[in-house]
Amino acid sequence: MDMPTSSAAGNGKIMLVGIGPGDAGNMTARARAAIQAADTIIGYVTYIKLVADLIEGKEIVRKSMTEELDRAIEALERARQGKKVALVSSGDAGVYGMAGPTFEVLLQAGWVPPAQREDGSYEDGIQVEIIPGASAINACAALVGAPLTHDFCAISLSDLLTPWPTIARRLDAAAAADFVVALYNPKSGRRTQQILEAQRLFLRHRAPETPVAIVKSGYRRRQQITHTTLAEMTDCEIGMLSTVLIGNSNTFVQHGLMVTPRGYANKYAVEGSKQALAGEKAGRSLSSGLNGWLDTLQQAHAAGSSIEQLAQDWRLPADYIRQTLEQPLQAPASTTPEESEA
Repeated sequence: MDMPTSSAAGNGKIMLVGIGPGDAGNMTARARAAIQAADTIIGYVTYIKLVADLIEGKEIVRKSMTEELDRAIEALERARQGKKVALVSSGDAGVYGMAGPTFEVLLQAGWVPPAQREDGSYEDGIQVEIIPGASAINACAALVGAPLTHDFCAISLSDLLTPWPTIARRLDAAAAADFVVALYNPKSGRRTQQILEAQRLFLRHRAPETPVAIVKSGYRRRQQITHTTLAEMTDCEIGMLSTVLIGNSNTFVQHGLMVTPRGYANKYAVEGSKQALAGEKAGRSLSSGLNGWLDTLQQAHAAGSSIEQLAQDWRLPADYIRQTLEQPLQAPASTTPEESEA
């Protein structure tokens, strides 16, 4: 595909607008204002329908699902004509959205961000603004409970642009590291095996009864929520409009709510007095945090445990264990204020 060159200058603006999960109630006021202020609206046909009440009287450029680069090129051409363009993405434009492809097109075309003057105005050139929105991972999590309260990641199963071995390595690493994981683009009419492979990789590291939530068309007209398990998730209806949330080893489901504990039970008696447990201090690292673990590691090695055995026990690389043992334990700074545990 031919990319536009930098031969023509323009003083327009491209706004990369994340419209959220799909209903007006979850679109930010800033996103609505950007769309209303735009001269031209560009987007996938379904996303254009989701903002139909905001685009009357504007130039509309509708594109198909696989025409992301075309959308970015159209946005650049309109901006060169001095127009204010809203390039819309569902969710957040920077999460599997149009922000990345647009910057690729702009930078290949020789675009340079115009400098902002002291009075707030900009020098000549095309401005680009990113308007964030709630992504599918946020929206779907809100519908099923609190599954993302601890560390999580998102992985797309689409191999249209990413080699499958890369996706498989990410799946395996995330599963082994006990992340809560959101699977984007889990299945389509042509891509039916990828979700089965993802399940197989996760079952190498996670228990079959690990909670899974499948959210289809979250906050849209045909919303559907299914609670299941890792072992049974592929028996459920999954498609391109679905997001699959896989819990970690501590995630549980109760009263229809999927919850991942933050870890307070590791430090506090969460019932009764709610005091810190023996050996723990509020606002300080766990006794099994970095400093405590380093001390335990050194003691175990001094007692005869080999580096290879320690690596196996802690499921960490042997070279990391070796380097850690070679570095002296640094005392924590006494003047550091206590951290929030929220």
